[in-house]
Amino acid sequence: MIPYSRQSISATDCKNVLKVLKSSFLTQGPKVKEFENKIKKFAGSRFAVASNSGSSALHIACLALGVKKNDIVWTVPNTFVASANCAINCGAKVDFVDINNETFNISIEKLKNKLIIAKKNKKLPKVIIPVHLGGQPSEQKKIWKLSLKYKFKILEDASHSIGGKHYGNRVGNCKWSHITVFSFHPVKIITTGEGGISLTNDRDLNYKMKLFRDNGISRERKNFSKRNKNFIWHYEHLDSGFNYRMNDISASLGISQLKRINQFVKKRNQIAKLYNNLLKDIPIKTQKILPHNYSSYHLFIIQFDLKKTKFTYNQIFNLFRNNNYYVNLHYMPLHLSSYFKKLGFRKNNFPNSEEYQKKSISLPIFYDLKKNSVIKIVNLVKKIYKA
Repeated sequence: MIPYSRQSISATDCKNVLKVLKSSFLTQGPKVKEFENKIKKFAGSRFAVASNSGSSALHIACLALGVKKNDIVWTVPNTFVASANCAINCGAKVDFVDINNETFNISIEKLKNKLIIAKKNKKLPKVIIPVHLGGQPSEQKKIWKLSLKYKFKILEDASHSIGGKHYGNRVGNCKWSHITVFSFHPVKIITTGEGGISLTNDRDLNYKMKLFRDNGISRERKNFSKRNKNFIWHYEHLDSGFNYRMNDISASLGISQLKRINQFVKKRNQIAKLYNNLLKDIPIKTQKILPHNYSSYHLFIIQFDLKKTKFTYNQIFNLFRNNNYYVNLHYMPLHLSSYFKKLGFRKNNFPNSEEYQKKSISLPIFYDLKKNSVIKIVNLVKKIYKA
């Protein structure tokens, strides 16, 4: 079976992990700090806080931004649930902004219109979470300008897009956001097994994210009360928090993987180019990559013109699976899930995201995918239209 994505683990990766397994540190130790330093250097941010998942990284980011009960947070409907759960778990009210039909990312026009209405109703969001679907950066430069006007914070859910660029700037440099989050799940560009990281240029946000990650505990002496400053073993419990720490085993894998990130992203772009060339005469639509963006191609998404084939969407999906191509849908619209329906969201609230769901499939794309496999996948697409 060929999945839509999977990790590429080298002998060097295994060797580096084995070194840690034989070392004195297995949990959060020197390798986590090294990984944080290498990621922030790669992305171009000032600070980095590693976590045990991308979901954890999003949660501590929301907490650091001060998201609390009854605050309003916006994201997009076509995303993994973590993009919304991070705010819900802070007690916030989540709403959505529909996507652009070409880029599959947040629609700037719809965002502008929603902000105008929200200002009139005095219900502006505290935080907006744009999602970089498939590896293409969202329109961060434009969203940043809107944030200055409407006074909201920006948390980039860049779980898909490490290695991507926006106007020549690496995703994660936080030039046009307050915090950026990466995920290191095995299907992502690089992996730590499970893991995530929160990047920022703000010292205070960095401090808060570390605090929330580490059970609300600080070991910095400057934060100790006067009576405890002389105890070398002391730590101060300053706030509630979580055990969201990354371990040194995961970090060592991430450090090793990061050495190959440019290879990984280059190969994914080559595979995407091959797909595009082979699919150009077939009635399908692909994600439009904007000229000022460089996608890391975590996903290669195509949309079928169902009026030009006798197959239904479900039949197409099953045809791929029956031929051992484990395609997937990224994603079902969140507002149509059971949870959000209970909150009052209904069908037709976000028509672009709903239409996206009806015809989109993520084809296999990963570092070790062979050219002949891509050709076979495209031949299956052709078969769908010839039948």
